[in-house]
Amino acid sequence: MPRYYFHIKDDVTTLDREGTNLADLDAARKEAVGLSGEVLRDGAHLSLWSGSPWVLWVTDQPEDQGQTLFTLSFSAVQGALSWI
Repeated sequence: MPRYYFHIKDDVTTLDREGTNLADLDAARKEAVGLSGEVLRDGAHLSLWSGSPWVLWVTDQPEDQGQTLFTLSFSAVQGALSWI
C-alpha cells in the first residue's frame, strides 16, 4: 500500500514527515479534500483573508521530497467578482 504525504501552507508551511498509507491515488485525493475541510474549518480559514492562498499538496516522499502528485489551493476574495 503506497504512503502519501500531506503538506500544508497557510501563514506557515507544515511538512508531513509520517505520511498516510492509502490504497491508491483516488483514496489520497479523497483524504486531501477531507483534510482540507477539517483544517480550514478549525481555524486556517483566517489565513485565506490575508491575500495568500491556502495550499495543500501531496507528495510520494516525506518533507516535500519526491514527486508532487497533486495540489489543492483555496483562496478568498472580498466583494463581487466581475466574472460571476
